[in-house]
Amino acid sequence: MGGNVKDQLGRIPKMPDAYDATPAVILVNPQLGENIGVAARAMLNFGLTDLRLVAPRDGWPNPAAEAPAAGAIDVLGGAKVFATTADAIADLSFVLAATARRRELEIPVIGTEHVGSILRTHQAQGTRTGILFGPEKAGLKNEDVVLCNNILTYPINPAFHSLNLAQAVGVFGYIWGSSQGAAPPPAFDQAPAEAASREDLVRMLEHLEDELEKSGFFYPPDKKPLMSRNIRAPFTRANMTAQEVRTFRGIIKALSIGRGKSRQNKS
Repeated sequence: MGGNVKDQLGRIPKMPDAYDATPAVILVNPQLGENIGVAARAMLNFGLTDLRLVAPRDGWPNPAAEAPAAGAIDVLGGAKVFATTADAIADLSFVLAATARRRELEIPVIGTEHVGSILRTHQAQGTRTGILFGPEKAGLKNEDVVLCNNILTYPINPAFHSLNLAQAVGVFGYIWGSSQGAAPPPAFDQAPAEAASREDLVRMLEHLEDELEKSGFFYPPDKKPLMSRNIRAPFTRANMTAQEVRTFRGIIKALSIGRGKSRQNKS
């Protein structure tokens, strides 16, 4: 993870040629290594990997961050350390300040609804972006906020807006991830199941109605056409798969066999 904080403070690492096309997450004066670790975990959950630390209180690297990171070691290992907030955002062109406190500053405040798409538009155009999060106890100072383009505020309970640092990063990660679209992630993609043919569905319904007829369900007999339509309608709406039709026919068969055994036992 590099040298200690004293070695790294004030140094601006050379950015890779193909920079990470996601917003940088800048933790200003973070206090607990555990919070940095959980923040890194939340970042990687949503594909964020550019972690920057401004003068962390307990130095860096910090072994206390590793276990809470739960596998996001590469994010911790790639973390860059800076002496000041200005240094940490020197290569960025669009920066947000995450804060729930009202600021007497002439800086536009935006909510969570559109910020994800705004960031993605900037990133797609090659504009480097980032977001500042303040220390656990006091949050960002005005001196940090004035360096930002916008203030980002969450729809949080105004009577209790004390949000843990890692939680705040996690919420931002969700905002970023969900802005990609409402469709489920590719991991959930699967080939659609084979739909049942109309012929197989009709045979299943005829099988069901035949067994219902044997059990005396259609009574009085003149109501059978209406009752049959009422039975068929929900099965047709269900758009059953071929496997579901086969399973349901197996259920009908099992019930009919069980009814036959019951009659034999009674006799």
